[in-house]
Amino acid sequence: MSLAIELSSVSFAYRAGHHVLEGVDLRIGEGAFVAIAGPNGGGKTTLVRIILGLERPSEGTASLYGEPAHRFSRRRTLGYLAQRSELGGDAPATVREVVSAGRLAAGGLLGPLRRRDRELVTEAIERVGLGDFADTPVQTLSGGMQQRAFIAKALAGEPSILVLDEPTTGVDAESQESLASLLARLHSELGATILYVSHEFGAVEQFVERLVLVRRTIVFDGPPQALPGVWHDPSHAHA
Repeated sequence: MSLAIELSSVSFAYRAGHHVLEGVDLRIGEGAFVAIAGPNGGGKTTLVRIILGLERPSEGTASLYGEPAHRFSRRRTLGYLAQRSELGGDAPATVREVVSAGRLAAGGLLGPLRRRDRELVTEAIERVGLGDFADTPVQTLSGGMQQRAFIAKALAGEPSILVLDEPTTGVDAESQESLASLLARLHSELGATILYVSHEFGAVEQFVERLVLVRRTIVFDGPPQALPGVWHDPSHAHA
């Protein structure tokens, strides 16, 4: 299986002597569905930013499909749903407009979308189950439905890697389970490499094939069912 992501002996410090990550080795194959979990402040978001080439390691190397991550030549194929994705200000953007922005970013387009772009936007909206809400202002939707809209925005760019950082923050338990089921279906249909990053992983535990726990370094990497029982209780995820 070809590697999508490879980190070797990666360490990262925002200031001298204060390592956020230390000695991280991570290899993720193409088409994998992986949960990255750990306590708040444990280094998960920094790890993701290094994977995506948004930060460079202080030590070690990070590669995407064999290229240095920070100089990856196909950046438009990276879908990234950052923490607490929100619309700026009070702009009454509809679901279709938000998702269309993802297509514009992917294609580097200026001006109206082409026919194929519009088809991809509609397809992405349908895939996340928001077809009936395409022309509804995103701000009027529930938290879970808003997250679906932002996932559709990422999908519109036809990503080979989709990274979701804390996608269920502020979303109720039922919506968390619904989002997890949606991601499992999208993974099956699209075959993209999906990284689900969260301080708790209960919602996706039954769907992911691999769980990576980060506490400055990787303290567990394997199938969720092999994890020591204490971690299965979300109340311990903040420890």
